Amino acid sequence: MTSPREEWTLETRHLGRRVLVYDRLDSTNNRAAQLADDPANDGIAILADEQTAGRGQHGHSWLAAPGQSVLLSILLSTPPELCRPAVLTAWATVAVCTTIRETIGWRTRIKWPNDVFLQDRKACGILIESVTGLRAAGARFIVGIGLNVQQNAETFAAEGLPAAVSLAQFAASPLDTHVVAADLIRQLDRDYDRLCEGDLGTLETCWIERLGLLGKPVIAECHDAMHRGRLIEVSFRAVKLARPDEPSLVLAPERIQHLWEDAEPIRG
Repeated sequence: MTSPREEWTLETRHLGRRVLVYDRLDSTNNRAAQLADDPANDGIAILADEQTAGRGQHGHSWLAAPGQSVLLSILLSTPPELCRPAVLTAWATVAVCTTIRETIGWRTRIKWPNDVFLQDRKACGILIESVTGLRAAGARFIVGIGLNVQQNAETFAAEGLPAAVSLAQFAASPLDTHVVAADLIRQLDRDYDRLCEGDLGTLETCWIERLGLLGKPVIAECHDAMHRGRLIEVSFRAVKLARPDEPSLVLAPERIQHLWEDAEPIRG
């Protein structure tokens, strides 16, 4: 098994008290999964300078040249009230948005369900996977985050990723990828601590604001159908669409694979 190059100890409450830093891994999520059976590893963070088989949503890959991106996975044991994909995805995406704002001063938006966009281009992708094992108390998840930091436009063009963007393209001064990673872990921990104290409302409000879709005509893509309407409610409980000449449609957030603004809304 590959050994870490170094280990950090961050002064956090839940996550990142131990951060294992690797030169290269196939996938930080894979490495976190290998550590999942030991309860002592709850909250451990895995950070790699390079990964060769990183995974994204729906089987997509997430690869990056050495030192170019924050490639981070956190092993998380959650209380029952937080065992919702919608809540965990919102928590991770909002923490990334906050970190980007504090790092380079630019606002971002969340593209449903798990991408963070900067100036309408993708800066970050998140993959949350459940963990099965011997431990009975609570549920465990691996939260994988890939955040572009150092790449330039030429790098993305050469890789065939014209819709991608990095923080360095908007930064006023040079960035250190490891500093950004440590700041992100601390932000994730602060926001997670608030959730553990029972404050889901702050996260929900930030999530809705960064989605930026409330009140707009949208298309909701589910596994079995596409739905169009005006988004009149979005929360961790329900997504509600108003539809002309039809009853309003209420969907559980976890049912929706993609949600985006409708360029040609139905008139009615």
